[in-house]
Amino acid sequence: MLRLPPFEYHAPKSIAEAVALKAEYGELAMYVAGGTDLFPNMKRQQFTPQNLIGLRKIPELFQLVFDQDGTGLTLGAGVSLNEVAEHPDILKNYPALAKAASLVSAPQLRNMGTIGGNLCLDTRCTYYNQSYQWRKALGFCLKKSGDTCWVARSSPKCLAVSSSDCAPVMVALEAEFCLASPAGEAVKTRIVPASEFYKNDGANFLNKTADELLVSIRLPTYYSGKSGIGWKMNYRKLSRRNAIDFPLLGVATAFRQKDNGDCAEARIVLGAVGSSPLRADEAEKILQDGSLTLERIEDAVQAAAKLAKPLDNTDMTLSYRKKMASRFITEAFNEVLKV
Repeated sequence: MLRLPPFEYHAPKSIAEAVALKAEYGELAMYVAGGTDLFPNMKRQQFTPQNLIGLRKIPELFQLVFDQDGTGLTLGAGVSLNEVAEHPDILKNYPALAKAASLVSAPQLRNMGTIGGNLCLDTRCTYYNQSYQWRKALGFCLKKSGDTCWVARSSPKCLAVSSSDCAPVMVALEAEFCLASPAGEAVKTRIVPASEFYKNDGANFLNKTADELLVSIRLPTYYSGKSGIGWKMNYRKLSRRNAIDFPLLGVATAFRQKDNGDCAEARIVLGAVGSSPLRADEAEKILQDGSLTLERIEDAVQAAAKLAKPLDNTDMTLSYRKKMASRFITEAFNEVLKV
């Protein structure tokens, strides 16, 4: 049986206290909210912090505030995934985010897991998410203590996969992340667009320093106007099982239609096909300022599917995952556009 290594637990009551503790303990400490991913990783000795800084008693992290003037939503990083999935205003205004949150793991874990935890989820790999003894017998990889990427031995960087369901949606919706870090006795904040928060390197996958804490997520306003004209959005997920499993492919789409039904703006982001969410720029250009015909959608699907280049770093066969890319992108389009 895998057991948690020993650690000291700290329970700060403010963001300032939390980041001060991180500054004090440095690399010997990690933040924890729900812990649904961190604790299993600690059992496998992928992380071995001597101090855990618990975030459950910091009220600012659990706020969910819609602006009265309708300019957007501020979502605390500690808000549970179930609350994101079931909140009526999020279901109405950000249905793709609610759907993505609802597809993470299982209800019990969504009650504990947080939106911030899912957005900062550690990248995953067949050769990394194993017990310490297994990894030691094979030889440690680039992501943890080694000098070889076992997915592609000649690769200069780690190829572990981004497996967050909510991250592709945040990139598609052009969210902004607020990060806090210590500045002497004060706290300084930094705003990072979701598109710049993720880096396509499995071992160094976040634009976030070790002492920074994700505090909140800012989402702009999205709405659907009369006759369904306006913004429409969706999220589709491929996994072996409907519950528990991490995505093998995630497809986030957001479209803004003109009064005549043409596409005014398109955003298409793929998850779980690289070490970061990948935006399908070429596919978006095909749809931009044009009618949403079946032929144009098919061209966009093929352009987006080119981003999916499966490697031996997760579940299912490479050929199946490649084949499913175009199918799930098509289904994501069709569901949101009701083609």
